[in-house]
Amino acid sequence: MSSVTATTTMPVPSGPAPETGRPRLDWRLRFGALSLIWGFSFLLIKVGTQGYAPFQVTLGRLAFGTAVLAVAMAVRRERLPRGARTWGHLAVAGFLLNALPFSLFAFAELTIPSTLAGICNATSPLWGMALSLVALSEDRPTRVRVAGLGLGFLGVLTVLGAWQGFQGLDARGTALALLASLSYPVGWIYVRRTLAGSSHSNLSLTGGQLLLATVQLAVVTPMFTTLPGDFAVGPLLAIAALGTLGTGLAVLIQYGLVAEVGPTTGQMVTYFVPVIAAAAGIVLLGETLTWSTPVGAAIVLGGAALTQARPKPRTRPKRPA
Repeated sequence: MSSVTATTTMPVPSGPAPETGRPRLDWRLRFGALSLIWGFSFLLIKVGTQGYAPFQVTLGRLAFGTAVLAVAMAVRRERLPRGARTWGHLAVAGFLLNALPFSLFAFAELTIPSTLAGICNATSPLWGMALSLVALSEDRPTRVRVAGLGLGFLGVLTVLGAWQGFQGLDARGTALALLASLSYPVGWIYVRRTLAGSSHSNLSLTGGQLLLATVQLAVVTPMFTTLPGDFAVGPLLAIAALGTLGTGLAVLIQYGLVAEVGPTTGQMVTYFVPVIAAAAGIVLLGETLTWSTPVGAAIVLGGAALTQARPKPRTRPKRPA
């Protein structure tokens, strides 16, 4: 993959693209597959938490995802990054981009529907826009992008039913989901400042990042959970699918997409994920939505799209010969 901007759904450090060869499937099919995988991830989290503690769900997700990247690295004969400084940055990136948001979403879905969690995830570009104006001097605001930021957060208030005093809303679970979505752009900015331009490949860096996130959860999980009395098969399969597909395979698909069609088109997955998450939650889990949820989600996505608008470069008029 070439470089990934702070607008991607599942960001990874910038670096040389791995050799992927000629793509086997049309990029539109892979785009659709990635949208489905990430959209169903919130349903899988919900199912996983029905049998296991949130930290256990996250640990399993990271372990399965790391295993997929380990296989990919072995096939492509790539090694993990070297250097204590690189590993230090990857440890922070693994916490901000994987361990923390994955855990927060798992805890959030104990009390809120997977549909709401998926919509909260769609606020990441809004948080990213707000933070980049402060942290990234090269990211200049425009009227359109600032308007998109305001529109997006108006959509958040619509989803939450602010005019009703947030009645019927689990404040804690919603706050955790929004905090998880905020963690992603914080991690993106950190990676952009510390690992952009690294000589290591994206696959190598992300493999190390997921490995360290797995180690972090492996240390934390025994402190706050105990082994379950019986191993529920359904939730365990959901966790395995969440890790192998939603974390491991999805990253590999995203590599190919960004390398082939660029980060702007690749990040459009962001706008399909909440729609798929809502549909999956309603059809398969029987979750219900009030009118304000889909309307607010549409406003959020519209605002997020505006925040990604870039001004067209000005062309100087040609001087007459």
